[in-house]
Amino acid sequence: QVQLVESGGGLVQPGGSLRLSCAASGRISRINSMNWYRQGPGKEREWVASITDGGSTNYADSVKGRFTISRDNAKNAAYLQMNSLKPEDTAVYYCKANIGIRSRTTYWGRGTQVTVSS
Repeated sequence: QVQLVESGGGLVQPGGSLRLSCAASGRISRINSMNWYRQGPGKEREWVASITDGGSTNYADSVKGRFTISRDNAKNAAYLQMNSLKPEDTAVYYCKANIGIRSRTTYWGRGTQVTVSS
C-alpha cells in the first residue's frame, strides 16, 4: 500500500557530493518520521540520519557536518544531501519511513548504491 523509492546514488570521487531522494507513494496517512540507513559491503546496516514530522534532525557521528537530511511533506519525500564524501561512505543507502496516525507501520525502500572512489 505504501512504497518508498530511493534515487540519486552513483559513483563519486572523494570530496564530492551526492543528493539522495526518497519518494513515498501509495495510501499515506501521515509520515511521522523518515530515516536514512546504510549498509557497506560486509557490514551491518547502520543508522545515518533521521527527521521528525516537525523537522527535528539527528545524525550519526560519522556524518555530522557533512550530511543533511530534509523532507518535503507536500511531496511525501525525504532527501539526504551528502558532502565531503569519503570512501568509507560507500554503501547501499536505504530510506525508512514510519507511517500512520494510530497504528504505525515501518516501510523500507530497496536502496540505492553510493560508491565513493577515485
